[in-house]
Amino acid sequence: MKKKKKPRTQYAALPFTIRDDQTRVLLVTSRETRRWVIPKGWPEKHVQPHELAAREAYEEAGLVGRVGQRPFASFQYEKRLKSGRTTTCVVQTYLFEVEEELDDWPEKAERERRWMSPAEAAGLVTEGDLGQILLNLENHLPH
Repeated sequence: MKKKKKPRTQYAALPFTIRDDQTRVLLVTSRETRRWVIPKGWPEKHVQPHELAAREAYEEAGLVGRVGQRPFASFQYEKRLKSGRTTTCVVQTYLFEVEEELDDWPEKAERERRWMSPAEAAGLVTEGDLGQILLNLENHLPH
């Protein structure tokens, strides 16, 4: 019997802004499959999870802002590895209030970014749990 591997952890930023009482979230495309996702990355030694989430928002989407210190939510998905195999990932997600959108950023040539309503974003992401997080987002933000 094959032993089930422990899920791997990733840290993600959930970029949002509130303008005129409208909540907007930002999604980016993944590099390989071009799916709509939120910026996320693997743990690194000596980097706090919320700091890593904020750095991913900068590297993947050119965003600068304020990140929550505690995870807002988490979700699981199956990540396809370069080998073709898949592994289960648990993504600890941190709220990231966007203060600035840069015109140039490290992964600009590799990704698209787009602002949209949480409901629209929920319809575009393929991870069902992330969709639920997006649909419930406005209930957890100050208005």
